[in-house]
Amino acid sequence: MPIDYHTHNYRCGHAVGTLEEYILSAIDKGMEQIGLSDHMPLLHISHEENPDSAMPMDELPRYVEECLSLKEKYKGRIEVRVGLEGDYIEGCEEKIEKIVNGYPWDYVIGSVHFLGTWDVTDFRQVHRWEGRRIVDVFEQYFDAIRKAAATGFYDYIGHIDAIKRFSGKPEEDVTPLEDAALQAVKKHDLAFELNSAGYYAPCKEMYPSLSILERANAYGIPVTYGSDAHHPDKVGQKGQDAQTMLKNAGYSHIATFEGRKRVLKPF
Repeated sequence: MPIDYHTHNYRCGHAVGTLEEYILSAIDKGMEQIGLSDHMPLLHISHEENPDSAMPMDELPRYVEECLSLKEKYKGRIEVRVGLEGDYIEGCEEKIEKIVNGYPWDYVIGSVHFLGTWDVTDFRQVHRWEGRRIVDVFEQYFDAIRKAAATGFYDYIGHIDAIKRFSGKPEEDVTPLEDAALQAVKKHDLAFELNSAGYYAPCKEMYPSLSILERANAYGIPVTYGSDAHHPDKVGQKGQDAQTMLKNAGYSHIATFEGRKRVLKPF
């Protein structure tokens, strides 16, 4: 892929490597653009309780400063985009808005990891599925995706069906839930991502599934690509497979961002 808009670094506590190492990895792979998008600081639970879920709040300005410095340093070699994976957490909208509006982002990813205090993407919290109907959790998750899309905080939705990571699909048909989320993304003029990290998760399928990708294309929703790399070597992972999947779903252009503005480029 010519771009990768979803990467992390050591600051979040569960990735390794510096921002510069991710940039150099993208250069080595011949990419045109690399997006830096570490996890937004936690807002509804303390960092002390979850020290390896996101960067501490006092690291946020340092993160942005380093991103901007590297963007300038590598100008002419690769286009560096300064981003953030901005968790949507219901009830924290004012705090999220301050972060989104407080820094010169090129783009902000709207991702849902938490349902309340439960991080549904954390392998250490898989036990919290016990005693729950899978479809009920899917309903709550996709409701959060719709609410995230409606906030106006984000430029695209990240790993839109990441809820499947550990659960698998419910016995019930969740197509209406998926479609309602896609329709919210369309209504609020957002893009979404094809995230290749799902291939390496227990669900062994990219986020989203080909079925969702095909429906998104039918709705006219722009798509971007992110590896969700947590190690510099993972930048662009499964990029060729992602291109093939996008083409099979009917896509010919990919969304890029600069200064919160979206530009579609052929791939």
